[in-house]
Amino acid sequence: MEISKFKWLVLISGILPIAAAGAKDNAVLDSAGLITASDRVARLAASPASAVVAQNTQPPMGEAAVNKHVANNSPATFYRRARSYSTHPESDPPRYVRNLAKTDIEAFKHLDWLDVGLDYRVRYELRNNDIRRNRLLTDHPVLLRTRAFIGIRNILDPLRFAVEFEDARGYNSEFPRDNRDWNPFELIQTYGELYFKGALGQDDLGNQRPIRIRGGRMAWEAVDRRLLGNNQWRNTTNNFEGFRVTFGQEANDWEFDAWGMQPIIRDINSFDGRNKSQWFYGAVGHWRKWSDVITLQPYYMGLKQDDRGGKQAERDIHSPGIRAYGVLPNTQIDFDLGAIYQFGRDNGRKKSAWSYLLEFGYSFPQHAWKPRLSAFYGFVSGDRNPNDQTDNRFERFFGFARPWSPDDYLVMENVKAPKLVFEFSPHKDISIDGSYGWFWLASDTDRFNNLFNVSTPNSNNRDRTGNSGDFIGQSVNARINYKLAPLIDTTIGYSHFMNGEFVKNRQLAALGESRNSSNFFYVEVSIRAFK
Repeated sequence: MEISKFKWLVLISGILPIAAAGAKDNAVLDSAGLITASDRVARLAASPASAVVAQNTQPPMGEAAVNKHVANNSPATFYRRARSYSTHPESDPPRYVRNLAKTDIEAFKHLDWLDVGLDYRVRYELRNNDIRRNRLLTDHPVLLRTRAFIGIRNILDPLRFAVEFEDARGYNSEFPRDNRDWNPFELIQTYGELYFKGALGQDDLGNQRPIRIRGGRMAWEAVDRRLLGNNQWRNTTNNFEGFRVTFGQEANDWEFDAWGMQPIIRDINSFDGRNKSQWFYGAVGHWRKWSDVITLQPYYMGLKQDDRGGKQAERDIHSPGIRAYGVLPNTQIDFDLGAIYQFGRDNGRKKSAWSYLLEFGYSFPQHAWKPRLSAFYGFVSGDRNPNDQTDNRFERFFGFARPWSPDDYLVMENVKAPKLVFEFSPHKDISIDGSYGWFWLASDTDRFNNLFNVSTPNSNNRDRTGNSGDFIGQSVNARINYKLAPLIDTTIGYSHFMNGEFVKNRQLAALGESRNSSNFFYVEVSIRAFK
């Protein structure tokens, strides 16, 4: 292990000199994937009707989407970014990565085949009466995360490579270490890629349609991140080993992405390995032909798990879904709609679960602060009857929890969640957002997943009789993101959660005491090598 650590230190020390230089500016997001101030202004200013913006991402180790405009003043990309709150997938390669030829460093102008990135993040948290825990106290964890990326493209085409390293650690907590915060000296991506530029011709705007075939260890996000996310907020990362094939690219009028993967088990004491008893597979289509009004994303995801000789539940879950987002013509009213159904077998029971997601927003592009107001409602089914042969509990696969609640209390399981959100940017380097949300169990006989579930799970998060009620609670929160310097982003956030009858009753049953509310405050600083 010590030899392996030494190798990583050598790798990091080799990247640091490159990382020290400044570079060309680029739009960034905060750790939850939320658009920041400068990008929000650009998003609304670009088009009076559809809020078209250029991608905030680099292309997926492929050709750049054209950001100029063609003669008729329409954009030379079919891609339109959803305006919905915190639903934007991480870029590929990650947003802290830059192509060296596109930096301001003259010595690197010829290195268009090399992508490099280095990112460091530190976050202090104050968590008071955290309902995820089995003890009601005040905790002061400090979370540290370092990431480094190297990618090779163009020079060996069609063969390409990428490696991403992560070191995640947490200190000063009252609770034991767990793999949400702790995963030191780890490879989160190591893959090879075959990239065939223009293999499928061009679209009507002249963008190439490539084919991309990847194999190895990967981390990425799909659709709105609710079922597949690499969890930028959390200190550690969801990742997988397997194969992924993509037809087309984000700039095209259509794109198709398919994969077959085995999840990586995060091990806090040794190097991670794949879960050989589980397969996660799926496909996502993107139809952007009418993207000035609507973008369609039909998809399918599935999970298959064997019983490991009777040591775990056997599962075979299928999940078709569809998402549609866009802007109503000649208005500033945006929408993001989704529906998902799940079927199959889960631990000997028939699976029948569902979810629907609705968000409508209104933007004020003429106002200097570019405000947006939105209303969201999400329904995610829970198990209606624990004693029958049908399981109605929704399977969230590897989704990102933070869009549901900023304190990480809610996940996409057994919940009804209306929420009101505001967003605005009083300065080009400042963005502010906040929300007020209410949460109920979809089924009062099923569990509230994250209650007593970190880091030592407790079965008292469920009342099979339904006598504990169904109201989880309500939350008010706010966040400020400030670009302190070209390479430094800071975020300050606060969330106050008011416990409902279900949480109070289950705390009394499990702990012999309860609290009326909990508080979560954090300060985060992120430093990256390139603008």
